[in-house]
Amino acid sequence: MRPALFTLLMTLAASASAEIQTREIPYTAPDGTRLVGYYAYDDALPAKRPGIVVVHEWWGLNDYAKRRARDLAELGYSALAIDMYGEGKHTDHPKDAKAFMQAALADADTARARFTAGLDLLQAQPQTDASLVGAIGYCFGGKVVLDMARQGVPLLGVVSFHGALATDTRAVPGSVAARVLVEHGAADSMVSAEDAGNLTAEMVAARADYRFVSHPGAKHGFTNPGADAFQAKGVDVAYDARADQRSWEDMTRFFEETFARQQIPAAPAPPPARTPAPTEAPPTAPTPGPIPAEVPPAGEPVI
Repeated sequence: MRPALFTLLMTLAASASAEIQTREIPYTAPDGTRLVGYYAYDDALPAKRPGIVVVHEWWGLNDYAKRRARDLAELGYSALAIDMYGEGKHTDHPKDAKAFMQAALADADTARARFTAGLDLLQAQPQTDASLVGAIGYCFGGKVVLDMARQGVPLLGVVSFHGALATDTRAVPGSVAARVLVEHGAADSMVSAEDAGNLTAEMVAARADYRFVSHPGAKHGFTNPGADAFQAKGVDVAYDARADQRSWEDMTRFFEETFARQQIPAAPAPPPARTPAPTEAPPTAPTPGPIPAEVPPAGEPVI
């Protein structure tokens, strides 16, 4: 399927008489932690479609993460907002959010297991084409999806929105199979310029398909319309409508290109080179014989 055709189909899906279906799906991590996923898809689409995992901010699986799953469903994707904390818990207090996040990231293997449990759940949904999956994440979730790409989790593409960029599980050459897009706020006080530079150096050294977009003046949390409410709690975050729109458009193009690449049929192999036949003397032309009786002599009409 050509990229232009793939884009057209996704556009038609978004403009069709869509009915976005949502439901919560309980699942369990390998360590026994009970998790809750929020699944969204467009039931107007009869065929399987690519799937995208959504990883929440440090606040937990709240309404914002769920909204982003619905936004992806409106684009024609199968989307699952996963639970990295357990029991679907979330908070609006920075102290609790920090504690939740630190617990979830304390062990890299546990974090990966919780992510892959959600990925497996998304791939198991009947609407999902399990061969076409990606992930997006916000804040804490942006770090999670970057770490999953670093560790070679089988994803075609990941997008980090105002995510933490530092890591304890750095990529090595060849470990990053996914395409990587980072949408960063240039005025994000929670992510240092050194972290941004280190990430770029890391991705280049790992030979990753990587793009870093910096939005001038945008602070941490720039995609979340509810971010400003947290300023009163001492958190340096702010919504930026322009950066939100532009980063979403970047993501939309990114996944269109990423999934379309996988659906372009491989070019047929060229035919094997023809082995020249052994050199032979040209055949001797036959000696002209008498003109058959049924063929009239030259110059006479054929009746």
